[in-house]
Amino acid sequence: MAMFEQMRANVGKLLKGIDRYNPENLATLERYVETQAKENAYDLEANLAVLKLYQFNPAFFQTTVTAQILLKALTNLPHTDFTLCKCMIDQAHSQQEERPIRQILYLGDLLETCHFQAFWQALDENMDLLEGITGFEDSVRKFICHVVGITYQHIDRWLLAEMLGDLTDSQLKVWMSKYGWSADESGQIFICSQEESIKPKNIVEKIDFDSVSSIMASSQ
Repeated sequence: MAMFEQMRANVGKLLKGIDRYNPENLATLERYVETQAKENAYDLEANLAVLKLYQFNPAFFQTTVTAQILLKALTNLPHTDFTLCKCMIDQAHSQQEERPIRQILYLGDLLETCHFQAFWQALDENMDLLEGITGFEDSVRKFICHVVGITYQHIDRWLLAEMLGDLTDSQLKVWMSKYGWSADESGQIFICSQEESIKPKNIVEKIDFDSVSSIMASSQ
């Protein structure tokens, strides 16, 4: 993380004013993306600046860097970073010869539509995509746990293990402990009760006589 923090201050200066769109800064910004990947750090603003520079300067487009940006955006789900990045990539790169980008977009679609088991299967077939990306799988598991937490009251132990990437029992217990989930003898995991998560709110409308009289008068 030390290298990331050192570069962050310098990159912050590059992104101010007109220098933000200076293609001469691309090399520095691309190294910054690689540093984010290696040190499990993240800077959306800088990554969007890289994609914008690729839009303005198609000849400088780098498939590897773009793939890293997309993977880092996936680690920040459920925020909309992935959609923002995806919209800044030319269709020629995402639909034709650029296999890594096409595959990452497919993985993102599986995650966003909550097809978690299919996601892990597809990822297993493309593990080379994660080369140089630290902490990707656990970041995805955090997102999946977020979805489980707002969707389920109870879930089968085997199903949760599958959704989190076929975890072993000991690995599953770590994630259960992290989120305060408990299991019973029947293999059910208690997530939360709706009564605890739903907080009713009383709405009181106050309408004074002057407001009503003016409405009545205008309707006559």
